[in-house]
Amino acid sequence: MTLGTTRTTRTASRRRALRAALVPLLVATLAASTMALTSSADADDTSVTELYLVTLTEPGSAAPEAQATLAAEQDVLLSSVAAPAPVYRWTTALNGFATQLTVEQAAMLSADESVVLVEPDAILPLAAAPRTASSATSMASPAKANRRPRGGAGVVVGVIDSGIAPESPVFADTPALGREPERFAGGCSTGQDWTTDICNRKLVGARWYVDGFGVDRVRSSESLSPRDVTGHGTQVASVAAGNAGVSVAADDWSGTFGGVAPQARIAAYKACWSAPDPADDGCSTADLVTAIDAATADRVDVLNLSVAGPTAFDTVERALLGATENDIAVIAAAGNDARHQYAAHPAPWVTTVGALAGSIRAGRVSVQGGPKLEGATRAVESSGRARIALATNVAASGASQRAASQCRAGSLDASLAAGTIVVCSRGGNARVEKSQTVQHADGVGMVLVNRTRGTVADDFHSLPTVHLEARQGRVLLHWLRRHPAAEATLRPLDRPAAPPRLARWSAPGDPTAGTVKPDLVATATGVLGAVPSATGRRWDLFTGTSAAAAQVSGVAALVRARHRDWTADLVRSAIATTAVPVGRAPNGLEQGAGRSAAKVAARPGLAFPVGPSSFRDYLVGDRAGAALNTPSMLIRGHHTLTRRVTNVSSRPMYYSSRAVGFTNHRVMVQPAAMTLRPGQSTTFSVDVTGPTGPHPLDAGQVVWTSARGTTVRVPVVLVR
Repeated sequence: MTLGTTRTTRTASRRRALRAALVPLLVATLAASTMALTSSADADDTSVTELYLVTLTEPGSAAPEAQATLAAEQDVLLSSVAAPAPVYRWTTALNGFATQLTVEQAAMLSADESVVLVEPDAILPLAAAPRTASSATSMASPAKANRRPRGGAGVVVGVIDSGIAPESPVFADTPALGREPERFAGGCSTGQDWTTDICNRKLVGARWYVDGFGVDRVRSSESLSPRDVTGHGTQVASVAAGNAGVSVAADDWSGTFGGVAPQARIAAYKACWSAPDPADDGCSTADLVTAIDAATADRVDVLNLSVAGPTAFDTVERALLGATENDIAVIAAAGNDARHQYAAHPAPWVTTVGALAGSIRAGRVSVQGGPKLEGATRAVESSGRARIALATNVAASGASQRAASQCRAGSLDASLAAGTIVVCSRGGNARVEKSQTVQHADGVGMVLVNRTRGTVADDFHSLPTVHLEARQGRVLLHWLRRHPAAEATLRPLDRPAAPPRLARWSAPGDPTAGTVKPDLVATATGVLGAVPSATGRRWDLFTGTSAAAAQVSGVAALVRARHRDWTADLVRSAIATTAVPVGRAPNGLEQGAGRSAAKVAARPGLAFPVGPSSFRDYLVGDRAGAALNTPSMLIRGHHTLTRRVTNVSSRPMYYSSRAVGFTNHRVMVQPAAMTLRPGQSTTFSVDVTGPTGPHPLDAGQVVWTSARGTTVRVPVVLVR
């Protein structure tokens, strides 16, 4: 026996011993994880199998020869624990598989040196806020939004979501799409009520994955195909890359619609499903990873994932790393649960998007001979002059005062309300249901009044409506009680009633993490998007970080179309550094770099390139988060961080720096100024000094400004 053989034998023996010692512990750990997914009786039965996601240490590959090798190694691993054939196999974005395992089999795989992660399948929710009577649905009027007729030509945006409604005109094949995608290699799957010829030059790809969620768990109205029946995926895709100039008619509003990147193509990957009980709706992580792997193999340019998730580097995040390494700009939603969870998708290779409550369009109630009051409206035309009456004064016989005042269904008398502007109180039912009640009673307009402190919203209403906050509402109610025969006019004003602000429910970043999240924010309230006709509408508003992520995905498509030679890390950098801070004291853990700015994102001036192996080095622990060349900084204590920037413009540029927003620390930038030729790179450092001992979090920005007016912002968060 040679020395090499002896060492190999000893190493194998040590590995077997370690595996034998670890398996009991891993069995207990995995059993505890599985308890959340199964009954306690089943969890105690070692013969029960669950779907597990297994990730191998070796990364995936885009090369067919390498993929064949990875698949063969996976088969050896599966046979080592007598596991069945995998439900899914991944070889591109990730090297791994999903298969049915007992807890003991899962523990044995966890102890194998070639395996980096084993976790049970889980159901993640979509990142859209639920539609409730109190949910805010406000934004700049769609008549003023997304009027860009061009942008995104030649780029494919992959959307992993609940599918797509191909019949919507926003996904029609039009001559205005411009140049064809150069690298997309995907296709169109078949399914229920879905044939391959449904895809076209706009909808270039469509696939669906349900084996993780389970066919037996889907709602009967679902379509086992790429077709969307709930609307979320259609809304996301339309906002990101829907065609421009599409006519919209929704309730009392009409106008035109266009996605952020209207010339971009769309590839839909359906991995999210509705269940008989809406509480069970969601996306299986096994289906999500499979969709990510497919989108990576299809070579999309931008990948949108508007799905909430854990704040750890799970299998989904590892698959997204593989997508990033294959030069895909990955955009994901931060999540909507600020009270209970930090921002989802904490990985630095993902552009994580938080929520901005958009500006609200202003409207005026003009009472003849009386007060002129301003609130929120989405109407585009005046109501005309009409009698204005309290809802209780036009109540239907038998309706309670409370029901009538809140304009609940059937509470108004058409013989009294016809031709009248009705004043309704907030509460008791959805805001838009109140205007429907007034319309059914033949009213011509509605004034919605807050009775307590609260926000106002410019919802889609059935007829011209102005929503007043409580103080303005009290003025109107007092006047009408003294002047019951008063007349008034409702009219829109061509300006916002309130500026954009951060949404309080948007999940913030974790101060104990290694990087700053979210990366930026975008409008996330009342965003207009197309929906399947099966929902009973063709257009609807949606709210949540899913809407914000959809817009930033569109911005990424604009940047990629403008700079076809830029890699995904430069696209990510451009989107972040051109964002504009929201508020006077921006905190990077709430808003990242600030509000997405589509108009200037393709002209960032400076970029922060990230080396091809940097993110994987960070994942395996060979590189600290602070050392990643990201366009943000999270600094612990008194430290100095360094970043490398490249002039990506076509001109020599002079930049000067300043540090703004910090309250407890002194932040110095070295050098204070720099001049770079096109393509030239240099480094700068940020040094922090200040008080010692425990202090509250401090945050601000390092701002580089060029002589030509280009501004590059880098959010900096200081933690102890």
